[in-house]
Amino acid sequence: MSDLKHKILALVKDDLAAIETALEENLNPHLDLVSQIARHILFSGGKRLRPLLMVLSARICDYNGNYDKTFSTIFEYLHAATLLHDDLVDQATLRRGNPVAHSIWGNATAVLVGDFLLARSLSIAAETELPDVIRIVAEITENMSQGEIHQLMKKGSLDLTEKEYMEVIRQKTAVLFQGTCRVSALISGAPKEKETALSDYGFNLGIAFQMVDDLLDYTSNSDILGKEVGADLKEGKLTLPVIYSLKAANTKDRIQMEKIIKNKDFSVNDFKTLIALMKKYGGQKYTEKLAREYVGNAKDALAVFKNSKTKEILLMIADYTLTRNL
Repeated sequence: MSDLKHKILALVKDDLAAIETALEENLNPHLDLVSQIARHILFSGGKRLRPLLMVLSARICDYNGNYDKTFSTIFEYLHAATLLHDDLVDQATLRRGNPVAHSIWGNATAVLVGDFLLARSLSIAAETELPDVIRIVAEITENMSQGEIHQLMKKGSLDLTEKEYMEVIRQKTAVLFQGTCRVSALISGAPKEKETALSDYGFNLGIAFQMVDDLLDYTSNSDILGKEVGADLKEGKLTLPVIYSLKAANTKDRIQMEKIIKNKDFSVNDFKTLIALMKKYGGQKYTEKLAREYVGNAKDALAVFKNSKTKEILLMIADYTLTRNL
């Protein structure tokens, strides 16, 4: 565990414990099977980053209610719902080092439990009695669905552009981070300036988070990833390190890279060859550089808030986004 991660966890341990309790208490399924599958995805080692961001964002806005932990479950249930659905769409085999839900309970059941978790997130959003919160959660759901469809339409396509990639990760990841932070400002009754600042922080953090996540597929191992190395390519997903490298490569190297990418049963040596070519053309470095810029934007967005322990934690989370297992 990195020193930064250890420091963050020490500072937020009470919040994380309270979030775990809220996730347990607010699940409320009527069927044991629903509970079993929901728990499989919810309590299998998730970072709780999204609900934690909501709690911290509410605190930096001087929220004085008693429901920040409850409302934070909106975003973890929504996130878990998308994971259940995405794993099925992607035909994944592992999630956080465990067998995916649909491989245990079947496709139909996994989809329906995902629908249940989505419904729970919307029900809890309604409890805020704030139309803007309900609208934001609904818009997040729309964006994430369209992002997944966009990615599915381009599955296996070697002509995916950086612009298209950025739009996909905006819809699939950034809007959820953005909404998590923005909703905190709304339930706190914070002024528009702070709402905008937290919205910008969440958006930029989400973009950087997804870029680093995509980068880890080419710099990490399966124990760290919790999924098969090279899974993105085998699922037909072209991410920024590959997109940039393909564009920069000479004709000979591009042909070799395309051959490996098109072969969904590529060998370990093929994958190592691909990584070497990506390093040659700077795909990993370019992605890391861009992620750093977005992290910088996220940190800059917090300038409107006075210095505090909470602000320090939010800044550290931004920094940690870049350093996790790179």
